[in-house]
Amino acid sequence: MRITGGRYCGRQVQVPEGELHIRPAMDRMRESVFAVLGDLTGCSFCDLFSGSGIIGLEAASRGADPVVCVERDRRKFPILLKNVGIAEQRIVCRAMPVETFILRNRMHFDIYFLDPPFDYPYKLQILERLEHSPAMSVGDLVLIHFPEEDALPDAAGSLTCFDTRTFGRSIVKFYRKG
Repeated sequence: MRITGGRYCGRQVQVPEGELHIRPAMDRMRESVFAVLGDLTGCSFCDLFSGSGIIGLEAASRGADPVVCVERDRRKFPILLKNVGIAEQRIVCRAMPVETFILRNRMHFDIYFLDPPFDYPYKLQILERLEHSPAMSVGDLVLIHFPEEDALPDAAGSLTCFDTRTFGRSIVKFYRKG
């Protein structure tokens, strides 16, 4: 798997061998998402359900700083730490459930990217929990990657969908906090 754009473009990222629970986000999906987001210089970025850390690295590659990656699976964590080591900047990694991170986090992020496992049943609830976080501000963006069979609404509290991209059987919805 490789970084698709920015200053780290083309650098390789590892995925844990034999790991069925990591779904590396498709190159085309990542390129499209980051084309919509554009230059991230001056933006803070939180990669929730990080897995290999490829999304956080894509954000850092395009100028985001600080970048925080959250992954609860401690078996995946060494690969995440190794991967973020290719960045010239420090990328903070947290080994904890995303739900716990959202409850405890007080750091503001301009952009949150959620890429939960496709079989994760609480996608809407995690959006709602994030929307209620005191760390979120008006104008912040929340992106969520999910399978087409999971219908997510165009609004979740004060989060309003302003763009939707489809990639095969997966979808990325872009929400803005109102």
